[in-house]
Amino acid sequence: MVALQQTTRTVPIIFVTIIDPVGAGFVESLARPGGNVTGFSLFEYGLSGKWLELLKEIAPGVMRVAVLRDTAVGSGVGQYAIIQAVAPSLGVELRPIDMRDPGEIERAVVAFARVPNSGLIIVGSPSGTVHRNLIITLAARHQLPAVYPLAYYARTGGLISYGPDSVDPYRSAAGYVDRILKGEKPADLPVQTPTKYETVLNLKTAKALGLDVPPTVLARADEVIE
Repeated sequence: MVALQQTTRTVPIIFVTIIDPVGAGFVESLARPGGNVTGFSLFEYGLSGKWLELLKEIAPGVMRVAVLRDTAVGSGVGQYAIIQAVAPSLGVELRPIDMRDPGEIERAVVAFARVPNSGLIIVGSPSGTVHRNLIITLAARHQLPAVYPLAYYARTGGLISYGPDSVDPYRSAAGYVDRILKGEKPADLPVQTPTKYETVLNLKTAKALGLDVPPTVLARADEVIE
């Protein structure tokens, strides 16, 4: 996005995977983007607290939670702040882990897992996507219940995910392209936040972790992997 904005301030640009477009400086506001950029935000910060609530629901014994975040992007700090606000009411101690490189992630998770009753939350970020196989493997190896931000984590072995439908913004973007081609300006098209959320539960992983999934979680799952 930065490179595109540096290239042109006139050609319309529609984004679909930016987490915090205002904080990143891509638009002036969600309602009135201004300039030549608009699109669809992938996450709302308020979602972050629900990850911790879900982790406590599926693994009530968890008392310590490592939050894997990407401090290279502003959203990593913002999402962690929301989780921090929720943690005291759930009696959970938090520890941030930065996802800068594989070695750092592995060392931090291994050290954290030495204390029992621990779990993980992986927030939405490009680094999480890049390192997802390593994170899922570490969670399984060290018996750490973990909540992930997007469905493909659970489909590839993660315990449970809760987050927006990552395909839907691409479909919606086609509508914005059509409107712009018909004469509307990106500056007048509001940035839209997700409207479709999904929970994907991997029962194979739950069984491997020795978790008895509550019926309430099972009933809410949009997809169950057995």
